[in-house]
Amino acid sequence: MAEEDGTTRVPEERTVFDAAADLLQTLVDWLRQEAEALVREKIVLPMQRLGLMLASAWAAVSLLVFGMCFIAVGSLLLLAKWLTWPGALFAIGGTLVLGSVVFMVIKFKTLQR
Repeated sequence: MAEEDGTTRVPEERTVFDAAADLLQTLVDWLRQEAEALVREKIVLPMQRLGLMLASAWAAVSLLVFGMCFIAVGSLLLLAKWLTWPGALFAIGGTLVLGSVVFMVIKFKTLQR
């Protein structure tokens, strides 16, 4: 091909190195896509499901604790009506101490085995 300045330009030919570089680039692109799909499918989606499950569990536990607090206050007020305030506090404290003693005895027996 003749250029305007009178020089002849040699047409560009693809060398073996160019073809090998294109092939390697295609391989790298394919591997990148496969790795991305694998990571999304095997890691990202299960982690998202786990996060949603933990958030839901946290919300449920928060509501449970909040409800238990209201039940405890209601029980305390009801016991205070029946047993007076000192009697209600004594009954609740005694029940909690007795429960902790039973728990500790069971725990010590299982640890000794």
